[in-house]
Amino acid sequence: MNEPTDIPTHPRIYLAGPDVFRPDARDHFVRLKRACDALDLAALLPADGEEEPSPDALEKRIYEANMQRLRGADGVVANLASFRGLEPDSGTVFEVGAAIALGIPVVAYGVPDGSYADRAQAALKCAKDANGVLRESATGIAVEDFGQQLNLMLACSIHIEPTPEAALKKMAGLLAARRATTAGNP
Repeated sequence: MNEPTDIPTHPRIYLAGPDVFRPDARDHFVRLKRACDALDLAALLPADGEEEPSPDALEKRIYEANMQRLRGADGVVANLASFRGLEPDSGTVFEVGAAIALGIPVVAYGVPDGSYADRAQAALKCAKDANGVLRESATGIAVEDFGQQLNLMLACSIHIEPTPEAALKKMAGLLAARRATTAGNP
């Protein structure tokens, strides 16, 4: 009997990140897909605007396609490198939050070394106030200083690895452990 083709044989990993904007995006995703294949993972690539024609605007089709991919993913590997500033790409952060809300594990890569507060101090004039709170000097706005590489909402909800390959390997291990735990609980 033939197995249905719509049932995945490998865990599906949504590859989130601003990598779609790279000039070598196609080659980059080919490399990530090969890395997924080597770990018996199925890569789910972000939508690139070539989805099914519809009366909806292109941005709406891309959003819907990416949300569908996220909902069908077993895990998310996200590039959370700083993007056009001190923070990761806002669209990628949205996808990470959606994945966490859906109960999908996330492993990130590209996160700069050191703490977010250290990066903020290197880029902006900051000083500690009388209570020891680090603040932007120009605005008085507090700078989150928990010693984490990212905002606490990201740092406390994801795993961080140094490279895409390490992130994919970590994800493969997390999903294998999850399957083993699920298999042990009838």
